[in-house]
Amino acid sequence: MYFGKYPVFLAPMEDVTDSSFRLLCKEFGADMVYTEFISSDALVRHVNKTRSKLEVLEEERPVAMQIYGKEIEPMVEAALICESAKPDMLDLNFGCPVKKVAGKGAGAGMLRNPEQMAAITREVVKAVRIPVTVKTRLGWDNDSKIIVDLAEKLQDCGIAALTIHGRTRAQMYTGEADWTLIGAVKNNPRMHIPVIGNGDITSPEKCREAFDRYGVDAVMIGRASIGCPWIFKEIKEYLKTGILPGKESFETYLNILKKQVLQSVERLDERRGILHSRRHIAASPLFKGIPDFKPVKVAMLRAETVEELFRLFTNILPQTSYSHPPQTV
Repeated sequence: MYFGKYPVFLAPMEDVTDSSFRLLCKEFGADMVYTEFISSDALVRHVNKTRSKLEVLEEERPVAMQIYGKEIEPMVEAALICESAKPDMLDLNFGCPVKKVAGKGAGAGMLRNPEQMAAITREVVKAVRIPVTVKTRLGWDNDSKIIVDLAEKLQDCGIAALTIHGRTRAQMYTGEADWTLIGAVKNNPRMHIPVIGNGDITSPEKCREAFDRYGVDAVMIGRASIGCPWIFKEIKEYLKTGILPGKESFETYLNILKKQVLQSVERLDERRGILHSRRHIAASPLFKGIPDFKPVKVAMLRAETVEELFRLFTNILPQTSYSHPPQTV
């Protein structure tokens, strides 16, 4: 599997990477996008909300579909269901740290049971024809960073690539990602599949460092893209030229967020589209540093119609002369 030079991917994120957001990130240069993670148990039970996550648009390809679970049989069945939806790749989530997933033994919870993780991976690889990849973490906690040995075992199961988030499950999303261990996996002479690095890539410079210092084959962007899909354009331009791109006007970035809201509303409906957009609006770096902005932000997150939300957006413009780059954090 070859991704080209300096590929940058959109990470799978629950309640974030729906088809409209994936498509927007693709427009800004993401080389590959991932679906929200899909519960294997819910998928085999034909839960409608879960089934809706199987929608893949031609314009967003290549796209990877991600599933999670802790038992072999439902994971294999879910993999076959996903394959019928024709994603370009199937990704196995062994890295989600949230309690409702990891606490039940799935996601990052599989790091406490690496033999079962390998067994699931092996059987899924055998069951489907599309490439299978894995996303995981360094280990369960600081005393069990097993990723170097685990990576070899997963490779032996036949996966096409491995994504590593540079934290343990115990860390959740706190502290700093440890890229040295990601580099150790990549530089292990016994590893021959692509290694994708993930964690704390919040700027073009950090992305370039991940490639140059740790030698990864691709970089995955997660939280820094929320409310900031243009980060892919900035990163791709910097990787190509070595020069930080100039910034657009505040209104240009605001129009991108408006487009995102409208796409969500079109895909869902006004109420659900607005609700889905709130996380992006709350996280967007575009509004950071605006004086006395908190009341406006609260009002935006309470808005129930597109008209009300966009009126609040419009009222921001006279209050700021946006000339500095948004800080993606």
